Amino acid sequence: MLAGKCLCGAVQYAVADEFIYAANCHCSNCRRTTGSAFKPFAGIQRERLNLTKGEDNLLTFGDEAGHDRHCKTCGSLLYSVVRDGAFVHVAMGTLVDEPTIRPTQHIFVGSKAKWSTITDDLPQYGEHVAEGAE
Repeated sequence: MLAGKCLCGAVQYAVADEFIYAANCHCSNCRRTTGSAFKPFAGIQRERLNLTKGEDNLLTFGDEAGHDRHCKTCGSLLYSVVRDGAFVHVAMGTLVDEPTIRPTQHIFVGSKAKWSTITDDLPQYGEHVAEGAE
């Protein structure tokens, strides 16, 4: 199991190091919620992530089928619930432990920030990718 937490430590989680896919998302929503050029995330079934501290300190933005979970105290984005509530996209920057998976692609580069330059050789997709990163 991998540990993860928000900036202030009020919310903590454990997640299996069994991620199915990982990507860097450049969509405008991910940029806004992270305050960065893109969001590196790793996807896994929702039940594989367990909150270990601070469940009462979570802020939910969205609905049950798809939402972002933030710490109410520091505002850190911890994960997004996607695919009709079946999967979570863990914000990789909140992981304390190093996962074995690495992002394998850039998605939504059609709407990436114009001031940002992708400098690696990972595949780039204008929107979603059919396999995996949704």
